[in-house]
Amino acid sequence: MNIDKWTNQIDTITAAFTKEFGNLSAEQLNWKPNEGTWSIAQNIDHLIVINETYYPVIKDVKAGTYTLPFMGKLGFMVNFFGNLILKSIQPENKKKIKTFPIWEPSKSTLPADIVIKFEKHQSDLKQLIIGSSDLLDKGVVISSPANKNIVYKLEKAFDIIVAHEQRHFNQAMEVKVLIK
Repeated sequence: MNIDKWTNQIDTITAAFTKEFGNLSAEQLNWKPNEGTWSIAQNIDHLIVINETYYPVIKDVKAGTYTLPFMGKLGFMVNFFGNLILKSIQPENKKKIKTFPIWEPSKSTLPADIVIKFEKHQSDLKQLIIGSSDLLDKGVVISSPANKNIVYKLEKAFDIIVAHEQRHFNQAMEVKVLIK
């Protein structure tokens, strides 16, 4: 099982976000080089928003109230979608991907404590992962919180979450070097 790997990666990512962005002002965190690029704060907000959409799904699976869509019963589709998404969000993949509307970051100015909020979020995320070991052992399949027809194993979801965080750290660092 990959729980230690994921929690260690989350700790590393959290420390990197805190080190690089924790001392920036609200103005610096919200600065954007252009309209087509998210600010550092928007990158952080996006991660919190997207990760938290998984919480109700996992809660429902644990409670036995989750209904797996038909696509989730097709092993080849589960593997296809999981691998496709993981490949597309790898940190080294520079191609921009349009996010689902439910995962858009705030358009308004975010407060300077967004980094502290992210640290708390990361702690909660680690507890969610640790508390999901029984589901991981069972090979539970879930659907994307954004689209019920996109299905993958919970284990792949955690791989996606961690890789996605690293991708957005890299994007936020690209913005940071441009701040004047």
